Amino acid sequence: MSSTSQPSSRAGAFVMALYLAFLILPIYWLVNMSLKTNFEINTTVSLWPNEITFEHYIKIFTDSSWYSGYINSLTYVALNTIISITLALPAAYAFSRYSFVGEKHLFFWLLSNRMAPPAVFALPFFNLYSAIGLFDTPWAVALAHCLFNVPLAVWILEGFMSGVPREIDETAAIDGYSFPRFFIKIFMPLIASGIGVAAFFCFMFSWVELLLARTLTATNAKPIAVTMTRTVSAAGMDWGLLAAAGVLTIIPGALVIWFVRNYIAKGFALGRV
Repeated sequence: MSSTSQPSSRAGAFVMALYLAFLILPIYWLVNMSLKTNFEINTTVSLWPNEITFEHYIKIFTDSSWYSGYINSLTYVALNTIISITLALPAAYAFSRYSFVGEKHLFFWLLSNRMAPPAVFALPFFNLYSAIGLFDTPWAVALAHCLFNVPLAVWILEGFMSGVPREIDETAAIDGYSFPRFFIKIFMPLIASGIGVAAFFCFMFSWVELLLARTLTATNAKPIAVTMTRTVSAAGMDWGLLAAAGVLTIIPGALVIWFVRNYIAKGFALGRV
């Protein structure tokens, strides 16, 4: 029994190792390119730079267009995540605790907004923000992304809140807790994993979305993803600079995944992710 299971376990480990290598290879190649000169990238193919250079990273942190693009991206993503969670918490609580006319239709309508492609809303947002003076600001992208992230956060949080017994609400009211105090001190810690999962998905959508970020910004609030699409010059494509920007773009998402990995696992276990 053990002799037959040992080869199968080795085969499984080998397949898993191949799969992990397949996943890691593009990231490794991106890091590899970021440490090479453009001449080496265009003339040779090697698994390791012949001469390691950090010139591309130095340019990103010294060139204001690249550095500001990175800061702009982090700014509107943080704003969007905070706004989306703040709006989704009371909405999800209402859906999980109260019954009212049309609740299922309203819930479906919220989710249908999440299913719509961003291209549908690019022109209305552009016209609206140009009229009220929000165009080319981090707030423009942050508020536009709320159209997609708030429904998603409501859907995730409603599932976690429905798993909390209603007797807790009644007991807190009997003990003299006001609703804001009960919600912040007692209820939110009970759904901390749900808040972490919702914040993670809001962050990731806002971080990788390009169409609205490109349409609603021009110069002052231009994100790093838009800057990366404008690296063609008379000398050709700056592959090393693009690779370095790509590496720096991966880091925030990887850090967020690291900090909320346990919450994501709980979300999968509860069946809401």
